[in-house]
Amino acid sequence: MASCIAVDAMGGDDAPDAVVMGAIQAVRHAERETTILLIGPHDALRAVLDRHPEAPTEAFHIVDAPDVIGMAESPSTAVKQKPESSIHQGLAAHHDEKADAFVSAGNTGAIMGAAMFILGRIPGVKRPSIAGFFPNLKGSSVVMDIGSNVDCKPEHLVQFARMGTIYARQALDNEDPTVGLLNIGEEPGKGNELVKEAYDRLQEVADIHFAGNVEGGDLLHYAADIIICDGFVGNALLKFGESMSPVLDKMMKREMERQSLNADQQAVLTNVLAEVRRHFDPVSLGGAPLLGVSGNVLIGHGSSSPDVIEQMIHTATSIASRDLVSSLESAFQSEVA
Repeated sequence: MASCIAVDAMGGDDAPDAVVMGAIQAVRHAERETTILLIGPHDALRAVLDRHPEAPTEAFHIVDAPDVIGMAESPSTAVKQKPESSIHQGLAAHHDEKADAFVSAGNTGAIMGAAMFILGRIPGVKRPSIAGFFPNLKGSSVVMDIGSNVDCKPEHLVQFARMGTIYARQALDNEDPTVGLLNIGEEPGKGNELVKEAYDRLQEVADIHFAGNVEGGDLLHYAADIIICDGFVGNALLKFGESMSPVLDKMMKREMERQSLNADQQAVLTNVLAEVRRHFDPVSLGGAPLLGVSGNVLIGHGSSSPDVIEQMIHTATSIASRDLVSSLESAFQSEVA
């Protein structure tokens, strides 16, 4: 079955070149026939494609979007003042069923705001949430929320748990994912009022496998398949995880120099560290899904390389083919007032 993915060609620090290159790689390596809608200023994107005569041009269609929302722009202002942006036009193409999903490494706040406006929330969902990933000794855990909702109520955390569970079942092939509530202790009754009330509510939810409270010190070992927290805590956790790879690299180099290791010894340790760092590499994660909107939206880091963009497109294709949105709609039907 063929798929079509709308790609924000202007999203990211190295756009449009890195995005276009990633899209070319994705088409080459796709397991199914894939068409890419490149969204952005027509002439600029045409010039980039012309620099890649080897690209399968029949797989690419440029959708002109003259406005560009910068990474540092105010999301609320940009969403209102730039309706012809690549983010708007890409989401509109998905809304109009011209594309099966939308992928962007652009301004996260603008993507979320525009997605809420153009695609809308799934009925019953109070707060759409960006799902991130945190590595552990078993692979990785889904973390919700990672920054899109910094102030939450207990019912929001419960909905994050339900959305994360459905995502794990549909997209990650985990039939019985466990859910852990990030807290300062494992015992019931620990934490602030938000997590204490969320704990009580999560125990009563029938369609999730609640494993109780989990502590920060257990995350890298493996605490649960899905970790629930408010976006303030989740974003701090995400940024900490992102910092580990470059810091470990610097620590390793400094220690190798201190111990005066020879070139062969350094090469061995560098190779080992490279494998460890791979678990923190966004290439293997394929972007962060925005769950709770009526569409398939993947958000990438602003520094996304062509390899990351490629993996995001593959992930978007997979999610779209599994009809995740319909599963979320069915699960939240009972919460529609």
